[in-house]
Amino acid sequence: MADTHDHSGHDHDGHDHGAGHVHGSTDKKRVLIAACLTAGFMVAEALGGLFTGSLALLADAGHMLADAIALGLAWYAFHLAGRPATGQLTYGFGRVKTLVAYTNGIAIFVIALWIVYEAWGRLLTPTPVLGGPMLVVAILGLLVNIGSFLVLHGGDRESLNMRGAILHVLGDLLGSAAAIVAAVVILATGWTPIDPILSVLVSLLILSTAWSLMRAAAHVLLEGVPPSLDRDLVAKDLETTIAGVREVHHMHVWSLDGSSNMATLHACLDEGVDAYQAVSSIKKRLASEHGISHATVEPEFGQCADDGDEHDHEHEHDAAAHHSHHH
Repeated sequence: MADTHDHSGHDHDGHDHGAGHVHGSTDKKRVLIAACLTAGFMVAEALGGLFTGSLALLADAGHMLADAIALGLAWYAFHLAGRPATGQLTYGFGRVKTLVAYTNGIAIFVIALWIVYEAWGRLLTPTPVLGGPMLVVAILGLLVNIGSFLVLHGGDRESLNMRGAILHVLGDLLGSAAAIVAAVVILATGWTPIDPILSVLVSLLILSTAWSLMRAAAHVLLEGVPPSLDRDLVAKDLETTIAGVREVHHMHVWSLDGSSNMATLHACLDEGVDAYQAVSSIKKRLASEHGISHATVEPEFGQCADDGDEHDHEHEHDAAAHHSHHH
């Protein structure tokens, strides 16, 4: 029974890797389709906004401009990520996607702030808005955005780049919905301040999503431990489950692009333990139990080669105490 379980675990791992590749290529196509839809309609919506005098439409066109650029960049990031690593970029281009996700967040921030500023001016001095044409443009915008959303929705949920693209389109959906509501209110009551008020609401919603995307991307760029993992618990797990491992220290865990995790660590082994066997067991355990696909393990007997180095000082102090206690 144990044997079959093990075999299925191995199989699953292989399948996962394949799924990642499949996701990458279909995600790339999905993003390109959404980018073309968004860019095409953005022009129509900007002209519609100028013609009708609607800030809600212009706000939505602004979002769609940011999104067309963002989706284009997201497509380019997928395109680059497929390239092999080089002598200079030894990890390849995987992190371009995270960089794009972060830049996207900043772009949305700037546009949303501009809309809030513009809306404030409109509330102080209301301007006339043509409700009928505005409604037509807004409904068309909603349909285009629903199309883009459905195309992207089937993509890989784990990918930060894909999450960024979906967030952009969701923002557009909200923008179009708000423009429709504003147009209906203007047609029914002639009350134009609804236009800037709703455009501000959409901006605030978009600011919060942009902020969460930027935080997630910044965490990856700062080599933070992936949210799904706890470095100390992983180290403890290795110490308790792998025979001959006395202690794990100098452990670093990070993610390359928000989906593939990596680790480096020092494994302090008991005397007489087969180092190759121990390292191999550690790597297997990290891959199967913790989703860390790439690990560099430095085996040690007795004293840590990095002792006396300032780096990770407290951890080393513990290790030294641990060693002396054992001797």
